[in-house]
Amino acid sequence: MNFLEKYREDFAEYDAMERDFIDEDRIWEQLRKWENPGPAAVRRVLDKAARRERLEPEEMAVLIQNQDPDSITEMFELAHRLKREVYGDRIVFFAPLYISNRCANNCVYCGFRSSNHGIRRHTLSMEDIVREVRIMTNEGQKRTVLVYGESPETDIDYICESIRQVYGVKLKHGEIRRANINCAPLTRDELRRLKECGIGTFQVFQETYHRETYQRLHPAGTIKSHFRWRLYAHDRALDAGVDDVGIGALFGLYDWRFEAMGLLYHTIHLEEKYNGVGPHTISFPRIEPAFETPYAQHPEYAVSDADFKKLVAILRLSVPYTGLILTAREKPEVRRAVIPFGVSQIDAGSRIGVGGYQESLANQLPDKEQFQLGDTRSLDEVIRETCGKSIPSLCTACYRKGRTGEHFMGVAKSSFVHHFCIPNAILTFKEYLMDYASPETRAAGEPVIQKYVAEIEDETTKQFVEQALTRYEAGERDIYL
Repeated sequence: MNFLEKYREDFAEYDAMERDFIDEDRIWEQLRKWENPGPAAVRRVLDKAARRERLEPEEMAVLIQNQDPDSITEMFELAHRLKREVYGDRIVFFAPLYISNRCANNCVYCGFRSSNHGIRRHTLSMEDIVREVRIMTNEGQKRTVLVYGESPETDIDYICESIRQVYGVKLKHGEIRRANINCAPLTRDELRRLKECGIGTFQVFQETYHRETYQRLHPAGTIKSHFRWRLYAHDRALDAGVDDVGIGALFGLYDWRFEAMGLLYHTIHLEEKYNGVGPHTISFPRIEPAFETPYAQHPEYAVSDADFKKLVAILRLSVPYTGLILTAREKPEVRRAVIPFGVSQIDAGSRIGVGGYQESLANQLPDKEQFQLGDTRSLDEVIRETCGKSIPSLCTACYRKGRTGEHFMGVAKSSFVHHFCIPNAILTFKEYLMDYASPETRAAGEPVIQKYVAEIEDETTKQFVEQALTRYEAGERDIYL
């Protein structure tokens, strides 16, 4: 049975809808209304954002259309401040694990599309997964996102078993403690099974919120051609009890201004329907070249570096309590430029070829990769650079302490999360320095540990961290608040 037959009855729920939460005419109306807004309008929006309140679409439109250099600088400064107020001065690290490049879809921009006959197709066996995870863990990774193609080979039974294999790898000083999932939209019953496996965040990216573009780039006759089946994937996940969901768009497929508005409308829809629980994370990758994929070489709506920087700041101002993920698609210089304006998570040491951790360094398996990475540096190199600006974190404490879903949103919106984040960042960074870091990174990192310990204001928390660091020196690991 193919995917269209398998899910045809499930599509009926969405085919029966008269409308959904993406009103394209309204989005363009709002953007046109605020074309080149005056300073007073921008100031009103920034004043609201400074109170850490989620913006409305019309307010986001003001920021998007703002062309005044002085107030754009204010936007950047406020975005940086809000990120520090909500999440603390830390950057969380993770790495993706690509499980399969077999896919039944034919997305025009994707190296994995079914019509790309130049790709070497492979699905990891369970033994392959164990080997990949061992390599990742020995490099110091603690968090991963598992990336699956949409194929009969990677059905829900396979996905669940692969998750169990990832969590089952236990090495002397490490293991993967949080496995997020990036896979095809699933039914509620399938999502309940994922929940039972102990997944972290369930990610599905809409790619583009513009229907005509969506239909043109996702050909009819594939499961991905069903716009609403994908659009409501997160609703089904939350209905099934999954704690955290992640949304995203692939920038370069359509006008970045429209896509940013789509992400905010998606956030509002989830918050209104699920008692204030919106997306745990928002991703905003730009399209990158892919093997034998002409469309990806020259995207129709390529986003400039200047607009990308503005986009990141606007997302942080619009949804101040949601994690923003910047991937290694971007070159190091771009990452350095935009991280200060709201990014809370990045990947490093990533290999996106299927089997890439065993076989090669980044970008060395083009005919097994979905696209090309811009930042191919090792985890150790990126962590060492981060030491000069923030504290690196490999923390998974909130997930294991139950600070997820509604609970997480509650503490995030009160800006209380950074009281957990910095202490746990210190402890996971100490683990990394002791067990995996190069001598150069260890030398750069120890003063950072001392600096952030000294800055802890709550004496009880500081005492806990100091005692935990002593216990680490004695051989213990994995201590967290």
